[in-house]
Amino acid sequence: MTTDSFDFTDNNQRVQVVSANKSLTFSVVKPEIVQVFQDYGKSTHSYAVEGDKTVATKYAVAKDGDVITIKTDALTVKVDPQLHVDVYDQDNQPLVIHYNGQRESINQNIDAAHKKIVRSEGHEVAAIDEASNTYYEVLNQLDDDEQFYGLGGKTGFLNKRGYEYDNWNTDEPRPHIESFTHLYKSIPVLFGLKQGHPYGLFFDNTYRSHFDLGKESDKYYVYSADDGNLNYYILGGRTLKDVVANYTYLTGVVPLPQRWMLGYQQSRWGYSMDQSRVEEIVDKFEQYHLPLEAIHFDIDYMKGYRVFTWDTDKFADPKAFLTSLRKRGVRVIPILDPGVKQDDDYDIYQEGLKKGYFAKNKDGSVYINRVWPGQSAFPDFGNPEVRQWWGKHCKFLLDKGAAGIWTDMNEPATFDGDMPDDVVMSDENQASTSKMMHNVYGHNMAKATYNGIKDATGKRPYVITRAAYAGTQKYSTVWTGDNQSLWHHLQMSIPQLCNLGMSGFSYTGTDIGGFSADTTAELLTRWVEAALFSPLFRNHSALQVRNQEPWVFGKQVLDIYRKFLNLRYRFIPYLYDCFHNETQDGLPVMRALVLNYPDDKTVRNMNDEYMVGDNILVAPIVQQGQTARAVYLPEGQWIALDTGVEYDGKTTILADVPIDKLPIFIKKNTLMPWGKEVEHLSDQPDTTMTFRLFGDAATYTHYQDDGVDFKYQDGEYNEYTVKTSVAGDCSVNLAHHGYDGQYKTINVQLNDKVMIFKYDDKTAKYVAEK
Repeated sequence: MTTDSFDFTDNNQRVQVVSANKSLTFSVVKPEIVQVFQDYGKSTHSYAVEGDKTVATKYAVAKDGDVITIKTDALTVKVDPQLHVDVYDQDNQPLVIHYNGQRESINQNIDAAHKKIVRSEGHEVAAIDEASNTYYEVLNQLDDDEQFYGLGGKTGFLNKRGYEYDNWNTDEPRPHIESFTHLYKSIPVLFGLKQGHPYGLFFDNTYRSHFDLGKESDKYYVYSADDGNLNYYILGGRTLKDVVANYTYLTGVVPLPQRWMLGYQQSRWGYSMDQSRVEEIVDKFEQYHLPLEAIHFDIDYMKGYRVFTWDTDKFADPKAFLTSLRKRGVRVIPILDPGVKQDDDYDIYQEGLKKGYFAKNKDGSVYINRVWPGQSAFPDFGNPEVRQWWGKHCKFLLDKGAAGIWTDMNEPATFDGDMPDDVVMSDENQASTSKMMHNVYGHNMAKATYNGIKDATGKRPYVITRAAYAGTQKYSTVWTGDNQSLWHHLQMSIPQLCNLGMSGFSYTGTDIGGFSADTTAELLTRWVEAALFSPLFRNHSALQVRNQEPWVFGKQVLDIYRKFLNLRYRFIPYLYDCFHNETQDGLPVMRALVLNYPDDKTVRNMNDEYMVGDNILVAPIVQQGQTARAVYLPEGQWIALDTGVEYDGKTTILADVPIDKLPIFIKKNTLMPWGKEVEHLSDQPDTTMTFRLFGDAATYTHYQDDGVDFKYQDGEYNEYTVKTSVAGDCSVNLAHHGYDGQYKTINVQLNDKVMIFKYDDKTAKYVAEK
């Protein structure tokens, strides 16, 4: 190829590189983000990136022989005549370098006859020639020191190097193991550390796609897709935090939750079979003085599993019952599945049928498959009109007193075979198929539910979804799906939640104790300890397994469970601050250590510790029978929460961990809010707040609003600056005063004394008591 056919055009941050009959378009979104696009004639609508994210950016484009270079202050992108793309950071360090060699097959030396024999016993045999029905692929060099993170809630370990993954949302009932390539969510964002230099690649394609991150060969990694345009974003930044923040800049941050959503929640498939069973659960929480904010209703509350119905044989007056629970401090979160029962006497089905709101077969008939209600139709959530229709019907549950909605089975899951790829669905206002819309089906259902709740209540919506795509974090919390009561699943929950956090999903959790199989006293205890700081703090289990409420296993487990529920409530003001910070910086609440310490090679494969924000380190016990564990502490100095003992960082200590102990360490010279032990979070503003100092001196910024609605967006919030010094001095400043519920008293707990500050209405300042 000659350079004569290789050139570019530059138009307002869009650089089109043309070579022979092909072209790539590079859009400079901001200095740290460059979009790479090749048009294959497919839809260009993005469900992850909403609105125009482009900001005015200084950049330069130049051609030098066989290389066209696009340069910003943060990234350098080089393109050759074969349209290969190489990326360098601001220091000219290589980040993403294309691979020129041929792909290899793990099984390339196995002949056809032996492949047949191996497969006859049920084994999988990978082969490039059989697996290469991909529309396109991006093939990049793999450095010896390259690490990979992200990809949402995939199975396995924190570092994804050496594994392969698919993006195709799937209801997977088998016990999840690290060889599973896909589960309920498709979040195609990859974060890399190459010789310590961070970068990200976000492939915004809703079709089925695949990552091979060095499983096939240690020479390269591959992204490939079955269909769609070549459409990905290069993400740069000085630090790994910067790269993650640039991803959430594109796809959105998690909105500030209502404060009560950070409290404890109890669930079980079967609670809503009987009103008396729900009352019994709430009674026992009160009897045993266990904190509780919400109880979740699975599919049994509905009439024959029909969505937007309530079985009045089980709940004679649902609104009165939910009102009575609310007066006791407990909210109800009912479930919704997408399947709408095919029933001539069912108004939701008839309305959807009449208006053409359901997915269709190629011949125009309504697509029907079996789920919990029986033969069912599936709303075409890609259609904005259908989303609005669904959202308006959510008011039925809200009017009964529901405090949020839990959406499930929205991969979508079906009982009589998978939904075919050619099922007709909408891509906004144009026709599409399930092949494209499958991975955003749950996303669009969550968005419809979020907007329906927001329109009906004006409050910050509480939506939970099992299936998701990149950007779903703007509308819903997620959990890791139908895990099981297995120690392996407890172990896996930490890297799952940490990678979800890096992938934009800060409000996440697992089914504490495990959903399927039968938990044990020890496993349940260690799970509630490990999940202490997971933002979604919910115990949930299946109908057919043993009960796993806190009191089931006797007094010892009950007392430990209560101890850690009470400790969780101490940290809720800090968690709420973390969520406020997340809306500003896009960084997760629960974090892998590598996010805070990317230069520390020890933490790059750390699967059994996590951090909360920048200053709390947690080392759960995830091995059966373990009574001592090694805890690695990164650089700095750390203070054990329970003993106050101080440790130097960059070292490993041996911690005694009897069944009632969870190692928690606070970074020295940290000041943080310390909440009250309560059985229910109040709707009224707290009149008192305590701050605890760990170390010698610190400054802390604390956020407060009404914890319910969106008035904070109009400035109705308070921001406090609390400062302490080595000399023992302390000050409290109300730096922003927009919310009328300011604390009347603020206590600052220093190492050897407590300083008390009272709010003076006349001066609008906090004055220390003498």
